[in-house]
Amino acid sequence: MKNSRRTFVKKAIAGATFATVGGMLPGMSAKSYGKIIGANDRINAASMGVVSRGHAVGTNFASQKQCDVIYSCDVDIRAAEKFAGSVNEIQGRRPKIEKDVRKVLEDKDVDALIVTAPDHWHAPAAILGLKAGKHVYVEKPCAHNPHEGELLMQAQKKYNKVVQVGNQRRSWPNVIKGIEELHNGVIGRPYMAKTWYANNRSPIGNGKQVPVPEWLDYELWQGPAPREAYRDNLIHYNWHWFWNWGTGEALNNGTHMVDLARWGLQVDYPNKVNSSGGRYRYDDDWQTPDTQIINMEFDNKSMITWEGRSCNGKQIEKGSVGTLFYGEDGSLLIEGGNSYKIFNLKNELVKEVTNDMVIDPTNRSNPAQALDALHIQNFFDGITNGIEVRSEIVGAHQSTLLLQLGNISQRIGRTLHVDSSNGNIKYDPKAMELWKREYEPGWEPTV
Repeated sequence: MKNSRRTFVKKAIAGATFATVGGMLPGMSAKSYGKIIGANDRINAASMGVVSRGHAVGTNFASQKQCDVIYSCDVDIRAAEKFAGSVNEIQGRRPKIEKDVRKVLEDKDVDALIVTAPDHWHAPAAILGLKAGKHVYVEKPCAHNPHEGELLMQAQKKYNKVVQVGNQRRSWPNVIKGIEELHNGVIGRPYMAKTWYANNRSPIGNGKQVPVPEWLDYELWQGPAPREAYRDNLIHYNWHWFWNWGTGEALNNGTHMVDLARWGLQVDYPNKVNSSGGRYRYDDDWQTPDTQIINMEFDNKSMITWEGRSCNGKQIEKGSVGTLFYGEDGSLLIEGGNSYKIFNLKNELVKEVTNDMVIDPTNRSNPAQALDALHIQNFFDGITNGIEVRSEIVGAHQSTLLLQLGNISQRIGRTLHVDSSNGNIKYDPKAMELWKREYEPGWEPTV
């Protein structure tokens, strides 16, 4: 791949991003967004983890004019075949199928690795990609635990490749505009951000140990994680609720809104974090909280709260997700979609910026395909033009760490005191035991 730095490409990407505020988004598909750019350079990408959300992200990449998805990488042969077929319909070329990402990374034709596998694979796979000389697009959360986030930052710096994390709202035009208004003082100094996620998830029951299905390489699926016996209520989605592989609702969905809150308040690391909650709704194998409130405090007299309800979908501010900033002169609400509202201290609506696109944040595969294409184009611009991408790894780690600290607080049952200069936990060896994780021997990620 030739890494052109043509001014045309840069201007076109900027135009595609900011011209959309006026309302041209609703009539455009992800594929038509890709055609705006008109670049001749081809970026060869490999998709790792192509079930559900991975299928949506990978086909979005394939829909971009300057990208060829040349690998369908998944331990589920059914998913790999389905994704390869979808990409073939888009590109007119069928990607190779390979279940082992390590073999994919040996191919010098691969320019970029898309990591949309389960959470326990995010940082290890991204680090392998960087070490192999590939650019990396990794879905949130960027790491399963704080130590992996630190390793990923080190790897990006060492190998000097682009890492874009899937905090896609960083590229949504009206969200960008709302944050700019916030920073320009539209509600005075913002000092609190309330964030939330609500859904009506069903119980997962009590799993039984059964033979591994013939379509699944369970050994490779576990990869870096310590081995546990296969059971029938784990794959493909319920792994989110087990600490060995997942990170709970806090990092599954809370990351998006807390990232906006941290961006809006212009804070980095907290000085105090606490969490309350648990598995309240059902009595089953689910380990992570289904009901959780995390509070994060910062040195500049500000705070972020996150409320997660996996099993009661009652909305807040008419939305299943959102970020609400409270300031000295009013409040600003960034809703689940590409829109925001501003209120004065009398709770009167003084400004509303809307978008006609209907977005369902509880749709885990494809909440906003066309909008997310802008985030992918920003990743491409980082590769071809050398700009800093909107969700670079340092900021993404800081946002992810806030919720990782919340989960650590939840698991040990007490407030964490944190070094606000680097995010490290102070005076608590027990809590620091959860800073890292155990790995299956031979799978430890290294820079």
